[in-house]
Amino acid sequence: MSEAREAPLGLLGGTFDPIHHAHLRLALEAQQTLGLHTVRLIPAGQPKHRDTPGTSPEHRLAMARLAVAGVPQLEVDAAEVLSDAPSYTVPTLERLRADLGATRPLVLLMGVDAFQGLARWHRWQALLDLAHIGVATRPGYTLGEATLEPALAALLRRSRTDDAAALATTPAGMIIPFDITALDISATAIRAQFARGASPRFLLPDAVVDYIDLHHLYQN
Repeated sequence: MSEAREAPLGLLGGTFDPIHHAHLRLALEAQQTLGLHTVRLIPAGQPKHRDTPGTSPEHRLAMARLAVAGVPQLEVDAAEVLSDAPSYTVPTLERLRADLGATRPLVLLMGVDAFQGLARWHRWQALLDLAHIGVATRPGYTLGEATLEPALAALLRRSRTDDAAALATTPAGMIIPFDITALDISATAIRAQFARGASPRFLLPDAVVDYIDLHHLYQN
């Protein structure tokens, strides 16, 4: 393995509809636990495997930017959310590789539930050619091959590491699980609270709550 020239960059995609504290804690704890330089939040524009977002790309981008303001470990990538093209992870990674070069270590972050469904993703076999994968698990939870489809279990068996320092030594190719604080916060539940006039304050940043109220988002 060749020594990487730059610290790994974390990548966290999602609709962020709206962005909330569970998203932000995952990003920040990944940055600290895995030794990432920063984590780049990538709001999806037109996600293909999820329901249509409840509000516009411009609003979701604005909320993500408000959420990370003043947090130097986190940043926002606007390229996907402002694009009319469908959002797929592999093309996103290819775009970032073109921008950042072939040697920068990239770490794609996701929850364990998303990882368990990885074999149904578009061009999923190419992911480890472009990035490492960091799998956020609940404390005390073991990422086991028995819960995975055979092809994904074999990939985990070949590629798993528990050494965060190893991520900086190569641009891509490893899978690393890491524990995060368990926060049972859901964007769906937050939208429902806004719709019925309840306050979801303390589930997402105050600046995002104020933005939603200002623009009357998610409200009947």
